[in-house]
Amino acid sequence: MALLAATPRLLALGEPTHGEGDLLELRNDLFQQLVEQEGYRTFAIESDCVLGLVVDDYVTSGNGILDEVMERGFSHQWGAFAANRELVRWMRAYNDGRPASQHLRFAGFDGPLEITGAASPRQALTALHSYLTTWVDPDLLPCTEQTLDQLLGGDDRWTNPAAMMDPSRSVGQTPDATQLRLLADELVALLDAQTPRLITASSREYWHRARLYGRTAIGLLRYHFGMADTSSSRMARLLGVRDSMMAANLLAIAERGPALVNAHNGHLQRDMSTMRMGDLPVKWWSAGAIVSAHLGEAYAFLATALGTIRHQGVDVPAPDTIEGLLYALPQERCFVDARRLATALANVTPAARVSPWFGYSPLDPANVASTDGIVFVKDARRSQAPQHAG
Repeated sequence: MALLAATPRLLALGEPTHGEGDLLELRNDLFQQLVEQEGYRTFAIESDCVLGLVVDDYVTSGNGILDEVMERGFSHQWGAFAANRELVRWMRAYNDGRPASQHLRFAGFDGPLEITGAASPRQALTALHSYLTTWVDPDLLPCTEQTLDQLLGGDDRWTNPAAMMDPSRSVGQTPDATQLRLLADELVALLDAQTPRLITASSREYWHRARLYGRTAIGLLRYHFGMADTSSSRMARLLGVRDSMMAANLLAIAERGPALVNAHNGHLQRDMSTMRMGDLPVKWWSAGAIVSAHLGEAYAFLATALGTIRHQGVDVPAPDTIEGLLYALPQERCFVDARRLATALANVTPAARVSPWFGYSPLDPANVASTDGIVFVKDARRSQAPQHAG
């Protein structure tokens, strides 16, 4: 914290690969120290923002059974990892007996998106509409629930996995989807316009949730629109929409107080993200880049780097890479001032490490100077395989 100009509202801890037990346990330790020493109160993870409400309800009120919460409250199988289960258990135990003003909060900040596609916008749209129906003059609503239901149709229209590879199988640019985008925009505009009354009549908490539903509905409809795109920019559009959704959720989380954010380095870095799809390079702005542009010094990014992941064939790094330089240090774990490191290497051009395993992303030497710190773990032990909760 001493390296930072101010205590950040969002302290982002990236990771170069998902699911490694060492990194998840280190993250848990860091969050507990931030809670106890720095007053942090929210933990945000790269998981479905709507499902995350299930976990938040559990840690704040004890609603539900831990096994079921871990199964229903996470996307991407994050609920199956032991360290995530332990974090949720610890947060619930911490909150037990404390007043609500001192409670820890949990948040997912990813959209309801999986590798194979996107969720139907039904849950988010109908939840937003239901909230407004309860608290707003019905004459102000742009549509009825029945209209939404008719336009949405069956959810399998939206979740068809074939649409990820075949734009013609997507419903994202049909007349129904176009009308839904207009109605979602009207519902969110009504939510904003009625903010003073809504916070008083319902509560600030329910208003925050309604805003989340609104962001999610609009983001999902925009994502489905992109899935129907047949141009060469289709993947860049989809990746950009996802990170834009992440950024909007993170900015909303920052409004509520300091939070530790955990996700892949690529989502949290300040630099433009890149990847190759076949022979074509794809570029888009990451969530971290967007949030940093909004928050300035209130956003801090710590990248995590690994020396070896031997069980995945990632062996000792070459000495002329960033990871190789850090691997030569005697510590098993260390924290490095990234900007001082970049200054020290001003006249040196480190080689870019190439991973033999697709699931690990080495540090890009060009991004070191825009990083606030590097958390380095010399050797990762075997990852804990996902297991069914309970």
